[in-house]
Amino acid sequence: MSLVHLEVLAAVARHGSVTEAARQLHYSQPSVSHHLSRLEAATGVKLVQRVGRGIRLTPEGLLLAHRAAEIVGRVDAAATELAAQAGLRAGRVRLAANASAAATIVPEVAVTLAVRHPGLELSLVEQHPAESLRMLRHGEIDIALVFRHEGDPVEEGFRFVRVGDDSLHLVSRRPGDSLAHHRDSAWIGGCARCQAELEAVCRREGFTPRVVSRSDEIVVVQALVAAGVGVALLPGLALRAHQRPDVHATDVGFRREIHAVTYGDPPDPPGVAAVLEALVSVRPSPGAPAAG
Repeated sequence: MSLVHLEVLAAVARHGSVTEAARQLHYSQPSVSHHLSRLEAATGVKLVQRVGRGIRLTPEGLLLAHRAAEIVGRVDAAATELAAQAGLRAGRVRLAANASAAATIVPEVAVTLAVRHPGLELSLVEQHPAESLRMLRHGEIDIALVFRHEGDPVEEGFRFVRVGDDSLHLVSRRPGDSLAHHRDSAWIGGCARCQAELEAVCRREGFTPRVVSRSDEIVVVQALVAAGVGVALLPGLALRAHQRPDVHATDVGFRREIHAVTYGDPPDPPGVAAVLEALVSVRPSPGAPAAG
């Protein structure tokens, strides 16, 4: 059974005659009769019977016509939904981002999308970059917004679009501090990637940081710094999202790259492409946040 055959049967049932069904479908009457004959041959069941100069559906024909109308309606609905999504009048894009990007870049992207494509829904989940890439590979999200460094390896299948840069800052209680001032200080570390960044920055200054506490939460980190527990390294986006007035941020001259990542061969679906375009348009600046 083809969709055309079912559409013809549904039209005959709906309009009560071959002539009217042909007119509504823009077919000739012989073409409608031919499709009905083909459908009977495909099913092995008599679906129509002649009555005088017209036809009527048999009980089997009425049963199949009911299902045919349902099937054709579902196909039409699917086509309408697909056209709406392709035209960005509807649809959902799933985005994963780490906390600092989720608090700064993503809200700007949401505002941009609301203006450009109000029917497109942006769904956010906060995740570390490594977990975001795992979710992307497994089809759990559509875009991963991650930070990386120049020279980091690129796994096969991932496609990276650089959307901006982010600067790293020494967070301490004194204005004008430098890394050299804290060679022997206690440090507050974070996730594995953040810890690697901290060690790379300090190694460049000739020392290894003594990490005494760990937290991925920027509010907690700054509270510990303000309490004198230690000093920390935080990205500028995190400080733009939240900076306590009793801590000070000093740019240490170390940059991380911000990338939007998709998976698989191009082209991207229209919704994903629209979000990527919005991410590039709100490109974050690596400039330092206001000092506390």
